[in-house]
Amino acid sequence: MARVQAERADAVLALATTFRLHGYEGTSLTAITAQTGLGKGSLYHFFPGGKEDMARAVLDEVGDWFRREVYEPLRADGPADQRLAAMFTAVETYFASRHLVCLFAAFALGQERDRFAAVIAAYFSEWLDALETATGDRELAADTVATLQGALILARALNDPALFPATAARAQSRAQTRARARAHPPLSS
Repeated sequence: MARVQAERADAVLALATTFRLHGYEGTSLTAITAQTGLGKGSLYHFFPGGKEDMARAVLDEVGDWFRREVYEPLRADGPADQRLAAMFTAVETYFASRHLVCLFAAFALGQERDRFAAVIAAYFSEWLDALETATGDRELAADTVATLQGALILARALNDPALFPATAARAQSRAQTRARARAHPPLSS
């Protein structure tokens, strides 16, 4: 039984790549079998609900990674600067290794948006909430996530992978400056 779960986990990782490369609507069963190396029978064994079940498994996996590597560290104790630095490092590393594609954003923009609306909204809401916890500033949280997501789109559109880390570095500097100012307001005389 343990081997079946390992194969399913491997399939989820391969499916994530397929959805990143082709989008939800553009991902065919042919592309899925080629990327995963699994036949139709194995795929439907692991994902009885077909492509939608596969996409949900991928979104769950990505959401779990963000919860563990981004949201929980943002909610931990410690200076906001350090928590923000950890978030930016994790996010840059994650997206650089995944073709600069946020599946949640891609699914939010496609025809599949309504099908996955609740899980998409939960992903972005949880990220905003965790950033607000770290900084005490909801507006800063929204600006930061919007900047990162926009940078992903622009980097892909212009085929300029360097654009994302450069934009993320500027966003990090702004976020840390605002978080420090909020934590240590100037003394009034």
